[in-house]
Amino acid sequence: MSVLRAYRGLLSNRPLVQLLGGEFVSSIGDWLYLVALLIVVYQVSSDPLVLGLVGAARILPYVLLSIPAGIVADRFERRVILLVTDVARGVIMLALAGLVQVHGPLPAIVGLAVLATCFSCFFGPTIGAYLPRLVRDEHELGPANSAWSTLDNLAFVIGPAIGGLLIAASGLTLAFLLNAVSFAVVAIVLWRLPAERGSSDPARGPVEGAGGPDEPTPTGEAGIPPSAQPAPSALAELPARRRWTGLAPLAGLALVDMVAGFVFGGLGVLTVILAVNRLGGEAATGYLNAAVGFGGLVGALGSGAFVVRSGLRGPLILGSLGFTAGVIALGFAASLGPALAAMALASAGSLLTEVVSTTIFQRIVPDGIRGRALGAIATISTLAYATGSLVLPVAAGIVGIERVLLVSGVLVVAGTVLGAVLIGAGGDQGPRPEIRSAAARVAGLPIFAGVPETRLAAVLARATEIEVTSHRVVIRQGDRADRFYVILEGTFDVDQVGPDGSEAIHLRTLGPDEVFGELGLLTGAPRSATVTATSLGRLLSLDAPDLLELVSSAAEVGPRLLALHRGGSPSS
Repeated sequence: MSVLRAYRGLLSNRPLVQLLGGEFVSSIGDWLYLVALLIVVYQVSSDPLVLGLVGAARILPYVLLSIPAGIVADRFERRVILLVTDVARGVIMLALAGLVQVHGPLPAIVGLAVLATCFSCFFGPTIGAYLPRLVRDEHELGPANSAWSTLDNLAFVIGPAIGGLLIAASGLTLAFLLNAVSFAVVAIVLWRLPAERGSSDPARGPVEGAGGPDEPTPTGEAGIPPSAQPAPSALAELPARRRWTGLAPLAGLALVDMVAGFVFGGLGVLTVILAVNRLGGEAATGYLNAAVGFGGLVGALGSGAFVVRSGLRGPLILGSLGFTAGVIALGFAASLGPALAAMALASAGSLLTEVVSTTIFQRIVPDGIRGRALGAIATISTLAYATGSLVLPVAAGIVGIERVLLVSGVLVVAGTVLGAVLIGAGGDQGPRPEIRSAAARVAGLPIFAGVPETRLAAVLARATEIEVTSHRVVIRQGDRADRFYVILEGTFDVDQVGPDGSEAIHLRTLGPDEVFGELGLLTGAPRSATVTATSLGRLLSLDAPDLLELVSSAAEVGPRLLALHRGGSPSS
């Protein structure tokens, strides 16, 4: 898919565009607020130490609350979480504006700022988990992340500048009021967005029985006489080949974020030392920070050319190489011009890595645990950032800035390469051809009409592939429902025993591209029939959260699946 085509398609996704636009306005407001807050603190205290303590106090909530915030993001509707936190922060901004206007006590101002940060902790895990629910298919994930990062960095460039001009012209109170207005804008946008469809919590239900119009209504806890019970289930026969492989991919993504956060944390302090000692004075610090914003904007825009590709591990490492080259070059820059170029390169590489790693995360991590995973990664990254801010300047005082930045660059590359290894094949978007072919066929089934083929392929790529022998039981009547199946090869008989334990009745025979196992997941009822392989076969097995994600891709799919088991025909 071409970059221009991807972004044209993105612009036609109205809910996503509205969210990105609203958050862009909010990001500009955040920078107005941050500039004003630091000025207020310094004006009242006249103490750089207090300024540093306030900065540290604003980081601490991210360490303490990111994991709980992730749990909340997975447990409640994410749009509502964003709405509540934005309204709360807007109210806090109004309170801060009032305190600043009447020259209120500094502890109260700092306390409200920390409270606002506590609410902000819920933003990262929630938006990271919510954004994939607004894209229409997997091809939009990368461009959406690239657009998000571009707007965020654009706000970083223009927000402080606007803040400085407004504060100079109208005073500090206006900055807090405008940030409150920005939260009101994004709250209105969120209120108008559609509610999330479906659920990622298996306890709320997804799917079961044999997926066909001939299957009767489920009969409850019907049992199978011991003499009639088939051989043990085939589910334990073969290890899975699936996109989601547990903690290893998450560990890889966390490692990439951790090394980047560690180095960037130290870089923020080292640039001050470089500016004062080598680049002409304190004013150079502002220029270097502007280069960070400019480089981030370039990196975010440039990431659009990479995130539409199938394989993302290569761009991930490419971004780390750009980050590393900039960091090392900064250590040897003898004048402001080369230093600005080096800082911009480091920032561009860092942003490319960030956008790519975010896209990989959204592709491989199931929706039901995205919030918690993001919360854990945010905690690790924040701690790494704080550690880098402390360790790297101390090390620079011992061995010199050049050596510290050289080692830091090597650390970034080594950490990213190891992270890419841990991420594994999940870093490559495209499901294997067989999965794409199966998705194309399954998309043609009436029950999945309206679900994009790319979304089907993305979900099926996370499935477990099972090989079964003839006469093996896949699901047994009366058992708890936990998986949904798509037949790749082979034939399978669907049989049902009556409530009185009478002889099993053959309901139908299923073949390639047909599905079964959905009814119990949708209704919470036990398995309503027994499905047995009648030949060698292969299945794709989806866990409950994955099927729920599939059902939520089109509002009609859930009712259509249930209609199959009420004796009615699927809706067109």
